[in-house]
Amino acid sequence: MLHSVAVVVNAGRTYDPVFLRSAYEFSAEKHKTQVRRSGEPYMTHPLHVAWLLADLKLDSTCVEVGLLHDVLEDTLATREELEGRFGKEITELVDGVTKIGRHAYVRRDQAQAETFRKMILASAKDIRVIVVKLADRLHNMETLEHLPAESRRRISRETLEIYAPIAHRLGMARVKGDLEDLAFFHLYPHQFAELYSKIAEKMKVGQAATDRIRERLAKSLESAGIDAEISFRVKRYYSIYEKLRRQGIDISQLYDFLAFRIVTANLRASRLTILYGPSGSLNVSTWPDATHTSRARMTAESSPTTSSRVWTIAFHH
Repeated sequence: MLHSVAVVVNAGRTYDPVFLRSAYEFSAEKHKTQVRRSGEPYMTHPLHVAWLLADLKLDSTCVEVGLLHDVLEDTLATREELEGRFGKEITELVDGVTKIGRHAYVRRDQAQAETFRKMILASAKDIRVIVVKLADRLHNMETLEHLPAESRRRISRETLEIYAPIAHRLGMARVKGDLEDLAFFHLYPHQFAELYSKIAEKMKVGQAATDRIRERLAKSLESAGIDAEISFRVKRYYSIYEKLRRQGIDISQLYDFLAFRIVTANLRASRLTILYGPSGSLNVSTWPDATHTSRARMTAESSPTTSSRVWTIAFHH
């Protein structure tokens, strides 16, 4: 796992492999007698947190804090010991993550949840503290099945009301979506299973048309001289569930469950993509492969780690 972290960090950021190994060895030594509820060595958790941070292409300091984030809270390590080994910056970040974990959230209403979110954001002197905490929460959600049912529900509710909105506020759409879907799975397992099954059926029926539309998108962009990567995915299950609930409709009445994603190499290419957007040749409602009820909506997201822009077309069919 440490090798995986190093490979991902090396692919996206400059890092010091000696320092990374030192953080791993220190954390492994402090956690060596601890195990998780799953029965796995506790060190699997900070390793996964570090890998998530590296996969998000965050800096090496964030990855190192991911490896060390629990040593002050869950071991006998002291601030002085940590600072002597890794310096003041990393020590303050680790301590910041520890302090967030001490805040107890008691659900009351939406206003109270917003107050709690503001308290967490205000308590962090460095935004990287929040980012590490989100990665910590994401891995805990990924391994939540080992906890008792009541604990799963409590943690999932807290995730939906506190941590997913914070990820959204920071522009971390992928983390927000993962947190929401995992919380949805644990809070409403029957609804999740039903929705998952029905979306899979819809995807199976519409796969051929989806492939044709992807090819048409690629040809349109290529003819315009725009270098881009095109992919498509099912929208987030919790987002779909919330829309069904909000509008009081059945899954059979839902059409916008699929989104195409266009990633351009630079700002100029993204501007050209706008010209070929819903009012131009990328308007899927004008294509013969789409049904008469098809329509498209395009939105843009900035990439925090590159100069690229991500254009998402929500395809309704």
